[in-house]
Amino acid sequence: MRYAWPSRATLAKTVVNSISSLPRSDTVISVEDLSKSYLVGHNSPADQGYTRYTALRDVIGQQARNIARNVANIVRGRQLVLGCQGEEFWALKNVSFEVKRGEVLGIIGRNGAGKSTLLKILSRITEPTRGRVVLRGRVASLLEVGTGFHPELTGRENIYLNGAILGMTRAEIRRKFDEIVMFAEIEKFLDTPVKHYSSGMYVRLAFAVAAHLEPEILIVDEVLAVGDAEFQNKCIGKMNSVAAVEGRTVLFVSHNMAVVQHLCERAILLRNGSIVCDDVPQMAISRYLSDAVAGCLIELEDWADRTTTGEACITKLEWDDGHNGTSLSFGGDLRVRIHIRFNTPVTNPIIGVIIHDSTGVPVSNVQSIHDGLYIGTASNQLVFEAYLPNLALYPGRYLLSPWITDSALHRDIDFPRMCATFDVHPAPGKFGDLKLQQEWGKVFLPSKWKVHRAEPEYV
Repeated sequence: MRYAWPSRATLAKTVVNSISSLPRSDTVISVEDLSKSYLVGHNSPADQGYTRYTALRDVIGQQARNIARNVANIVRGRQLVLGCQGEEFWALKNVSFEVKRGEVLGIIGRNGAGKSTLLKILSRITEPTRGRVVLRGRVASLLEVGTGFHPELTGRENIYLNGAILGMTRAEIRRKFDEIVMFAEIEKFLDTPVKHYSSGMYVRLAFAVAAHLEPEILIVDEVLAVGDAEFQNKCIGKMNSVAAVEGRTVLFVSHNMAVVQHLCERAILLRNGSIVCDDVPQMAISRYLSDAVAGCLIELEDWADRTTTGEACITKLEWDDGHNGTSLSFGGDLRVRIHIRFNTPVTNPIIGVIIHDSTGVPVSNVQSIHDGLYIGTASNQLVFEAYLPNLALYPGRYLLSPWITDSALHRDIDFPRMCATFDVHPAPGKFGDLKLQQEWGKVFLPSKWKVHRAEPEYV
């Protein structure tokens, strides 16, 4: 009896059925002991001109040693270092975590904590020094404004180019093309070279391509901060839909704690390249904000999380209860002093302080212009003092962000974010022993009430 071999179609169907019957892992991202180091170059004091005299033979000898070291690094396949001294800097150290299918993971931390390095490794842009990353699915990354765009090509051509970079076929891009254009709202500029686009238009088009080309894993860095409020809400809704409806995984990096808490199911806090908290967003955000320096006098010369033009620098921040005390109570007073060093004269600057709640959401903003304070031309070093009487903040922890703005150009000159914390305590007997509850809000508004007898209704 002759044996009849099965056809190719039958064999293919059998293989597919066998694979589909295997247990499917819900883990789409697995990171194990991930570490990344860089070599940072430094110059010696002599090379920076700190010594009064350097002989020519010393300069020639130092340059010869630098050349020899660089040649040795090239031969050994090591990173080249500028300067005469090299220091090993670990951007990530022994990072391990897993992400499930359909999960929205927030990654938070201060500038320099390692967030961007982690995302570049997950996006296969940078190789790790140690450790392993396992990705199960296609990855779409939106790390910087205009990543994967060619400035000379039009918006239409860049949609096809960026889609191809993300691994999509031309047929897939053509099928989703109208949805991408409608989401980005750039129909009138579709055939304009993207070098003429604003940063907001870049973000619109880049996010629309990344979100609509059906990746299993979507990685979004802090680029959404460039877009306007309406587009940010649209992007947040799209990411919610991608995760909840389509079951895809989203990694979201942001300094907006309110968005992280609203969008993410879980959050990871990075500090100095290591994970210090992996929990629900509320716990990670609380830990992140508690890292702000607590105290009534804060030195801000080296505060990293700031926006600055270099024209002026907020060097110190002081606060007290208006009587040189540090115990702030509900209904009490708050006095804030901002020390500013002006590196160049600034005409009519506006000084202000933002008060944030414990999740980083702004509660109030006081400005010098509201009190009619006009400085003229500010130079050298000045101390600005703001006095807030009868502070009606509900008991809890709050943060301060001082800032200075150019009133003519409406741009931030120096803005160190959430650099100091203070606590408001209950005040027994204040406002008739008012029972304060956190869910009522953050600010108490005193009010006057009257009662009127209703007039009888006649039919």
